[in-house]
Amino acid sequence: MKTVEETLTELIDREQIRDLPARYCDCVWRGDVAGIVELFADDGSFTIKSRDHETTTRGREALLKAYAEGLRNPTLCPYIHNHVVELGYYGRATGRCYVEMRNASRRVEWIGTGHYLDEYVKVGEHWKFASRHFTAVRFGSTPAKAAALAKPARKAAAKSSPAKAVARKNAAPARRKSRR
Repeated sequence: MKTVEETLTELIDREQIRDLPARYCDCVWRGDVAGIVELFADDGSFTIKSRDHETTTRGREALLKAYAEGLRNPTLCPYIHNHVVELGYYGRATGRCYVEMRNASRRVEWIGTGHYLDEYVKVGEHWKFASRHFTAVRFGSTPAKAAALAKPARKAAAKSSPAKAVARKNAAPARRKSRR
């Protein structure tokens, strides 16, 4: 059985680790590049993985440069969910959390989702990211973009067949009512 001191230390460690992704998102919201990089160990790394490629940035100097470029557009709004932490030994831990991205310049519209797999290391009295691996699950296909792409196709169809365009226009209110 754990002592009270061991249990307290574990709880404090777990809380400090859970705070890292929240602070990370807060820094992204505020465009605080130095604040983000401060959350990483000196040799910390960040990896972005999508269907097409994987990019890893390692070390404070490289992270500062990458985040400064990546956060030039201050409209990215990440929301962290479901953070799970597994404490290890010797000042090490792992965790995962899920993220939903929204765009502040477009009425906080949803722009994507993914998850982070993290490794944490205790540096002195503070926990830091040893590594973050972000996997994009679905990105860039927003409802607004899909609607914008569909508008020219609808206009072209309306020009080619006025009767069909009128029929679609008249059917739209009926479809909306039937969904209620």
